[in-house]
Formats: sequence, structure tokens, C-alpha cells
Amino acid sequence: MFIQTEQTPNPATLKFLPGRVVLEQGTVDFPNAEAAQRSPLARRLFDVDGVERVFLGSDFVTVTKAAAQDWQVMKPAVLGGIMEHFTSGEPALRTEETSDVSVSEEDDEIVAQIKELLDTRIRPAVAQDGGDIVFHSFEDGVVYLHMQGSCSGCPSSTATLKMGIENLLRHYVPEVVEVRPVA
Repeated sequence: MFIQTEQTPNPATLKFLPGRVVLEQGTVDFPNAEAAQRSPLARRLFDVDGVERVFLGSDFVTVTKAAAQDWQVMKPAVLGGIMEHFTSGEPALRTEETSDVSVSEEDDEIVAQIKELLDTRIRPAVAQDGGDIVFHSFEDGVVYLHMQGSCSGCPSSTATLKMGIENLLRHYVPEVVEVRPVA
């Protein structure tokens, strides 16, 4: 099994591409080891000393390390954990609860437009960098988004939100005044 790695805009995060499906649909973010109980893959990765966060996408795994750790030391152990997981035959996730911004019948027209733009234009681009952006809410002209994977804690995430996402949403949805992150 050959696993490719890619740098992300966040220097503390690497994107691992195992060359096979990780999740059938959606994404899931594990901000700590306690949150990873339903994922055999994430639990294995949190066993590696220095792993602080694990994010699973359709065909990639994003791992964030502790500031004091070095990728030169950690990378072989993370690669080993991913390889071990895929040879075990276990699922990446025991229950298919994933984040999804798909439009629901309960959404008003503005929220539906925002979610559609996130799904078709923004999320695919962010996934290339090993992250995801999930709709949280829309109140008084402000769109609140949750940043996951390599986007979480990334030094350039504010610029991405303000210069990229906010400009795009304001262009297509005049009711949007601002975009803000939520923790």
C-alpha cells in the first residue's frame, strides 16, 4: 500500500492520501482522542505521540501535530497507523454520522443559497488542502462557519474566510454582510 502525503497551508497539519475511500460520504473531525471513540482509524492515530487532531474526508486523512513535535519523527508512525488500519479491514467510522451541509426543506431561501455555494464552490477547494468548512448558522447578515481539519488553527484561515469565502458569498447572496468562524 502506497500512501501519499501533501503539505497543507497549516504547517502543523499534513494530509495523507491512502489511495482508497476513507469515508463514503461527508467528513468527520476529531478534535481530541476522547472524541475518536467511534473511529478505529482515528483511535490508532491518536496513539501516535504528538497527534492532536484527526480529520477524515472522502479519500484523505488530515493529522495535526502538537507544536513541540517534528513531522520528521512523527510521519513514519502516522503512515504506519494508517496502513495498519486499512489492512485490518475495520471501518474508518463505526457509525456514519458525518458533517453535511446539504440543503434541507426547513432552510429558508437565503440559507439554501449559502449551503449550495458552500457545497459546490467552497468545500471542494478547501478539501484539497485537507480541511472542510461546515455551515453553522446565518443571523443578521452574518454567516457563521465551523472550520475543520487543516483549516482549524491554520494561520491563513482568517484570510480564507474574509478574502475568499466572504467575497464569494457576498457576490452571490447580497443579504450576506460578513462571515465569521465558530469554535
